[in-house]
Amino acid sequence: MNIAPTFTNALADFDELILKQGGELSRRLQKHRLESFPPDAKKTLRSFQLSEAASYLGISSGHLKNLSLEGKGPQPAVTSTGRRSYTAAQMLEMRHWLDRNGRSDVKKYVPHRRGTEHLQIIAVVNFKGGSGKTTTAAHLGQHLALTGHRVLAIDLDPQASLSALHGFQPEVDQDESLYEALRYDDHQKPLSELIKATNFPGLDIVPAALELQEFEYDTPLILAEKGTRDLGRVFFTRLDSALAEVQDRYDVVVLDCPPQLGYLTLTALSSATAVLITVHPQMLDVMSMCQFLLMLGEILNPIKRGGGNMNLDWFRYLVTRFEPGDGPQAQMVDFMRVIFGGFVLRNEMLKSTAISDAGITKQTLYEVERGQMTRSTYDRAMESLHNVNGEITSLIHQAWGRT
Repeated sequence: MNIAPTFTNALADFDELILKQGGELSRRLQKHRLESFPPDAKKTLRSFQLSEAASYLGISSGHLKNLSLEGKGPQPAVTSTGRRSYTAAQMLEMRHWLDRNGRSDVKKYVPHRRGTEHLQIIAVVNFKGGSGKTTTAAHLGQHLALTGHRVLAIDLDPQASLSALHGFQPEVDQDESLYEALRYDDHQKPLSELIKATNFPGLDIVPAALELQEFEYDTPLILAEKGTRDLGRVFFTRLDSALAEVQDRYDVVVLDCPPQLGYLTLTALSSATAVLITVHPQMLDVMSMCQFLLMLGEILNPIKRGGGNMNLDWFRYLVTRFEPGDGPQAQMVDFMRVIFGGFVLRNEMLKSTAISDAGITKQTLYEVERGQMTRSTYDRAMESLHNVNGEITSLIHQAWGRT
């Protein structure tokens, strides 16, 4: 299809032009989707080499190999050259085996909530697209699952990028979204009916769909009808109410918020026990975040006066897509650390072609074999992911009172 511009008529009918271009782009993207991930395909997960499995389990490679040689715990696949690998399901089984058979004073392999430890609800937010918000949410949820936590990811963005990374295609699957649990009419559904399993054991998801946008339209109409007296019942406690039904099944909920300050984001922030703001260390992005923070504070204040809970266990900024060799970026990171101090995570998420290349096939880096990429690039990106997600995991455990 030739839709190249000419100087005589390129902008004569702008509406028709963008319709043609949108249609052609949609056709090409759909073709790419069908070739790389057919509608009836189900995502699978690779096996993990012994050293990877040991790292996620929190034991040494030597210890895990000895367990294999002694026939203890689930047995790994072994190649003709003696290389051992575990599936994610076997890693989860091994985690429970270690907890049952390890010393009673060091039982730490199953990190589930205990006693009065409350559900951690982490809202990942930013006003500006391209900050790595969804990439952060996806890798965080998967890392937590691989390290033994029970995780629920909720995609609140109608664009459904988080859903696509986990194998759910709203334009094909027609899955129901969180809207069904938030809606105001008699057709509301319990959250348990909307949860889907992913290819990561221990990680479930509530996919997104375009219908989520209906919540943005419905809420102001209901507010106008009910008045601000019912502000909490109307919208900002609705996610809390939905989560109450399933909270005993999970340790952590990861909310991927839309890149806007609408009612979906405000509902997420009102339910959150922790907030993670992603920011790309460029001047325009930081300026945009400045406006986001000012607007957010002004909007949350009346919600607080209306009874909303604005207390958090923790709140951090995460520097994303960081290039350490870029002088202006390094200066911007230093600038942020001077202003925000300890509210900026110590570790930055590095910009990496390994992560962007994985995204082309709707994968995260955790799903990609090391041998599929340049190893140094892969290792550098994976180390960055481990450092960032490990730091966030520590914040979660600190919120539970663990050392």
